[in-house]
Amino acid sequence: MSSGFSRGREGGVVTNFDDPEVSILKSLAAHTLDLVEPGETGDDPLERALGIGPSEQPDDPVLARLFPSAYEDAEQSADFRRYTETTLREGKRADARTMLDSLRSGHAELTQEQAQAWLRALNDIRLVLGTRLEVTEEVHDELAGMREDDPRYPVLVLYDWLTYLQETLVHALW
Repeated sequence: MSSGFSRGREGGVVTNFDDPEVSILKSLAAHTLDLVEPGETGDDPLERALGIGPSEQPDDPVLARLFPSAYEDAEQSADFRRYTETTLREGKRADARTMLDSLRSGHAELTQEQAQAWLRALNDIRLVLGTRLEVTEEVHDELAGMREDDPRYPVLVLYDWLTYLQETLVHALW
């Protein structure tokens, strides 16, 4: 199993993944990439050129978590979403692509920029998985007392591993 991330040269980070870990991470990053497909824009050519998108909060709880409302006021939140969600989607897609492009078995060194993209992509992956699993702050206590034959056990172990990767990446960057 991966020992996580550690500080590399010139502000980058290093890691070492085995083949199954790479396969899992690629699958999760690809799934996230699919979820945050490019946002829709209106029929107006100016709206398309500026990336102005829909103002409605997504119905899917995962997308609502990835793109939360910025304001409690519905009208303000809708305006904010309309002007920002398309760009946010593009950023999340770019981060997932960076992760996919730089992910390999064995020793790997990431630049500072790649590591920052990985950090954001890991966060998005954890948000997706955590929302689907309805993870709470007590997940570690729940996992510690869970039997290995519990159907949620393998996925919660995966979530815990992603948390570990994210934590070691944060420490390696700072």
